[in-house]
Parts: sequence; structure tokens; C-alpha cells
Amino acid sequence: MKFTAATMKVIFIIIGVILTVIIAVQIFGFFSQRGIQKYPYKTVEVYDNFEVREYEPTLFTSVKLTSSDYKTASSQGFSILAGYIFGGNESEEKIAMTSPVSMSIGDSVTMMFMVPKEIKKEDLPKPNQSNIVFKEEPAKTMAAISFSGWANDNKIKSFKDKLTLALEKHGIVHQKRFYFFGYNAPYEVFNRLNEVLVEIEAPHDSY
Repeated sequence: MKFTAATMKVIFIIIGVILTVIIAVQIFGFFSQRGIQKYPYKTVEVYDNFEVREYEPTLFTSVKLTSSDYKTASSQGFSILAGYIFGGNESEEKIAMTSPVSMSIGDSVTMMFMVPKEIKKEDLPKPNQSNIVFKEEPAKTMAAISFSGWANDNKIKSFKDKLTLALEKHGIVHQKRFYFFGYNAPYEVFNRLNEVLVEIEAPHDSY
């Protein structure tokens, strides 16, 4: 099939518009991440492929999900919690997005959004959905291993196993409470950051 010069021009324009939109979305994602509040922690020790962190006591909104499949649970959980912070509450109040999105790893999954530091538990608006719970997570010490790209069940399990072996190698005892942290919005393509973490016993002689 031969295209006329005019048709080719239209095709190039369409391609150019699509690429411009994609680039604009990625730039927006990059700069929006820079101003977002993150789960506060202090790095205690850095190893070859993981690090040990001390996390501060923090308030979260959370929802327990029936599925342990990452794709299903992440989609359902994000929809519920995002709906709440984007105005799905009794006062229709919008709450700022934070990072990372946290998911427990196990037979059941709980997804959590960190509440911005300036908002107290008693000031949070009542959710429209009864399955949303406010959780005050205590200070905890966790080991974290990072990976890039898009997360899925196989990748999460693989890095969970890698982290477990690395902890055993260094004689660090963990408490079998694993988490997945995702730091990027669904529309972000580049520089995606994911982590698998586990609570560990602290203090430890090596740090």
C-alpha cells in the first residue's frame, strides 16, 4: 500500500503528538514525585544488595484484601484507597498522595497509604467505605532490597527469596513479616522503583 505525501505528513504529526503526550506525562510524573511525602526512615547499614533501615512511627490508611495475587490486589486496593483520599469520604476532603504504596506479602494482603505528617488520626474524615481502617504503625527496623521495572508476583517472590538468603548469609534474623513498596504512579514508565522489605530483629551486633 502506497501512502501519499499528505497521508505521510498526517501520520508523522499523529506520531509526534503521541510522543509529546508520553514525554509530558513522564515529566509530570517525575516532578510530582519530587514534592511527595515519603515514609520516613534512617539508613542504618548498607550491604551488597540490601540495606537495613529504621522507620519512624507513622499513620496509614489501610484496606485488607481477599486476593493475594499482586495484580488483582494492587488494582483493588489502590482503587479503594485512592477513592478515599481523592474525596470519597464524609466531608469530600482531598488528602495528598504519599509514597510508597505499601502491601503486605502473605496469604492475605493489606494495602496502605501513608497519611501526610501534618494530619492527625482524629482529624481524618470518615471513609465512605467501611473496610478502610486507620493504622498507626510503630517504629520498626526493616531490611530492604530494590528492583526496577514493573512488579509482578514472580519478581516479588524472586526478590523476597534473594533478601531472605542475604539475611541468612549475614546472620540477621527476620520476623517473617514481608512487604512490597511501590514508588511510582501507574502511568510512569521510566525510573520505576520497587522494594521488598521484611521486619528484622533489632538491635543486631553487626550494625
